[in-house]
Amino acid sequence: MIQGSCLCGAVAWEFDGVPDGATACNCTACRRYGVLWAYDYEDQGIRVRGTTASYARGRGLKFHFCPTCGCLAFWRSLTTEEDGRRRIAVNLRLAEPDAVAQIPIDHFDGLVTFDDLPRDGKCVADYWF
Repeated sequence: MIQGSCLCGAVAWEFDGVPDGATACNCTACRRYGVLWAYDYEDQGIRVRGTTASYARGRGLKFHFCPTCGCLAFWRSLTTEEDGRRRIAVNLRLAEPDAVAQIPIDHFDGLVTFDDLPRDGKCVADYWF
């Protein structure tokens, strides 16, 4: 399990296991936030706790922040899938570096094509500096 929390500790998340990749997206929101996402389903592979402030991005998802320290902790889909599950993604930058260092980076072009791009061999540790 990987755990992450905001700077003040009021908002936290748990990710069961280790994600296959950490997504770096270049959309207008993610590039400004500087996040690395790991995806699963709420209350299945990912659990969150704490009270958040949020910002709805269009009709698709809502970003959740700590209202005290401002860290972006996760996003949650505004709708459920046909099977009733809700997609959620946590910000891996809130985890301890050693816990996520070797996770490979997946690039997603959320700005123009909405395509997954090929891996370039980098991992989260390459993004810390």
